[in-house]
Amino acid sequence: MTASAPTIAPTLVSLRDLQDAARAISAVAVRTPLLPADVISDQVGAQVWIKPEMLQRGGAFKFRGAYNFLSRMDPEVRKRGVIAPSSGNHAQAVALAARLFGVPATVVMPTTVTNAKRGGAERLGARVVLAGTTTADRMARAEELVREAGMTLVPPYDHPVIIAGQGTVGLEIAADLPSVDTVLVPVGGGGFSAGVATAIKLSLPNARVVGVEPSGAPKLSRARAAGHPVRLESTSSIADGLMAVEIGRLTFAHHERFLDDVVTVDDSALRGAMRLLLDRMKLVVEPSGAITVAALLEGRVPPRGPTVAVLSGGNIEWSGLRELLD
Repeated sequence: MTASAPTIAPTLVSLRDLQDAARAISAVAVRTPLLPADVISDQVGAQVWIKPEMLQRGGAFKFRGAYNFLSRMDPEVRKRGVIAPSSGNHAQAVALAARLFGVPATVVMPTTVTNAKRGGAERLGARVVLAGTTTADRMARAEELVREAGMTLVPPYDHPVIIAGQGTVGLEIAADLPSVDTVLVPVGGGGFSAGVATAIKLSLPNARVVGVEPSGAPKLSRARAAGHPVRLESTSSIADGLMAVEIGRLTFAHHERFLDDVVTVDDSALRGAMRLLLDRMKLVVEPSGAITVAALLEGRVPPRGPTVAVLSGGNIEWSGLRELLD
């Protein structure tokens, strides 16, 4: 009988990694504020703040990780260009980072991509290639293009440099509200939620971090129940940015170490949260971004004290708002 190879635990992002990422992006990224959300506070019975990443360059948190990744590339390798598989926000982030570095970018997007997200990538100078409807479809096509063109693939979430870049959101929350009790963060492939959870726990160990995902795409909920990432047969939600069919291996390891809980939210609640944020706080938020507020309003995460709901992005335009909210 041959002995099986020992399982090697992945190396997790450190506080120094997060701080290095914060320095790398400091001159180019927006340090988004914490906004008091009185209308939500009144409904849930605790003080709630909003972290509005739709105000970030590129319209979402993704710019943080993308720029951090490109900033660490060898300049000669970077000149050959970058490729990004993405449902939308990562594509725009990589396109913007590439433009700032003066290098070409190609983005692989689903055939179902919204006009707002495709148009955003094109306006930022990226070449758009369409491939299938799933994360696996986009990744397979992106890897083909890497082999053909000699460009570098910028991972959407399952990479330590990406996780560290996204985690700078958590560092800002910890610095701006050290009394925070609970932080809610959306869960897609897991880079954002892993980074934010890691930053919060390493800065404020007693704070609680809760991930929120669509009920039609419960990839992290299933993974936690199984004890390892599980590939979903299909996903369905209006939160197109959270539709990964499987949580990343590295991001899952961070969730197991730093995330306290994960909850799911139905699409109907996302529409209500989007409308409230638009009507009462004058914030335009895409469904993926509004999911944390939806979780609060639906009682999925009863707040215990000062609470921050992270809004991950706002890449939706007038036609999309009308379609969803009419």
